[in-house]
Amino acid sequence: MSFIKLQGTTLFDGTRMLKDTVLIITPEGRVEAVVPRTEAGDDVKIVNGLLSPGFINCHCHLELSHMKGIIETHTGLLKFVNQVVSKRNDNIADLPAAIEKAENEMLEQGIVAVGDICNTTDTLSLKAMGRLYYHNFVEVIGFEPAQAQEHFNRYKLVYDDYCRAVDPRQVSLTPHAPYSVSTPLWQLLTAFPGNRLLSIHNQETPEENEWFLKGTGGFSALYDRLQLQQPPIPPEGKTSIQTYGAYLNNRQQALFIHNVFTSAEDIRYIKKRVPEAFWCLCPNANSYISNRLPDIPMMMEQQVPLVLGTDSLASNYSLSIWDEIRCIQKQYPQLSLELLLTWATLNGARALQIADRYGSFEKGKSPGVLQIAEDQVCRLY
Repeated sequence: MSFIKLQGTTLFDGTRMLKDTVLIITPEGRVEAVVPRTEAGDDVKIVNGLLSPGFINCHCHLELSHMKGIIETHTGLLKFVNQVVSKRNDNIADLPAAIEKAENEMLEQGIVAVGDICNTTDTLSLKAMGRLYYHNFVEVIGFEPAQAQEHFNRYKLVYDDYCRAVDPRQVSLTPHAPYSVSTPLWQLLTAFPGNRLLSIHNQETPEENEWFLKGTGGFSALYDRLQLQQPPIPPEGKTSIQTYGAYLNNRQQALFIHNVFTSAEDIRYIKKRVPEAFWCLCPNANSYISNRLPDIPMMMEQQVPLVLGTDSLASNYSLSIWDEIRCIQKQYPQLSLELLLTWATLNGARALQIADRYGSFEKGKSPGVLQIAEDQVCRLY
């Protein structure tokens, strides 16, 4: 068998930077070996810049791709969500083309796998083509406790549609957020067979914790406007994650998204309650919506596995993990590129439970091969 041998200025293998190292792959892109230059033999192709495995986008809303530029920046979460709900059906005829364009952008930006939020089957036909790996988080929303089974059944139909079209292991029925899922609906979701991986929008706004701690603030006003018979989850004087954490199954793996107002105490609680947890940062979306990033140094001090996501084009200017890395570097210049690339590759693959195929240059994997040079990403394989 003929092999392709690549040597960059530096090679990032998924966990560390290596110099004078050659990546050996098959023509199909499967990794054969990573060896010192002195052991690589002849026919080594020299590539300018850094070689890296493909990026993992752990949080996206592909079905909102037609909303790029529609919502103004720095609205805060409640106003942002209200505008998504009220405007997502505007220009709906543009949606299929916008979805395809967004996937093309991710491919061009070196993304090989995506954790995608699905409220509908709008993205299903494109995903069935298999150009990218997707874990499809069919997201359940249901405020009214008395209607929990009805809400569950409605989204279960969407879940079933995905399971018929793609490998069921790539589909989860998952809660949207603490403030939008009632207690009995949480219980239905965490008990649902096959839900081995959950994705949860977590502590994206201070008003979320205010509701769970005090029963006041923007969510109290929202529930009044919705004329609910009772709130989804009554406040218990604890932060949101320490309230709904009681409903999580510690045998499941959870992916917590955003975490802008998550504290060290919250993280310590989850480390005990849900050992298999990953924490997803979407810095450009956080900047777009609330002009604030999570306390990343604190999260690192707590030694939790971090991963990266783009959120949607309704809340971001691009679907580029490299742009997310640059955003973090600007805010936290002390963080090394080696560390950030680990979050973007191997950690992301572990979070989506696909580290056997993606995330690092290890023999037998097909993680994609990226060239990063002059602040640009190019997908080589």
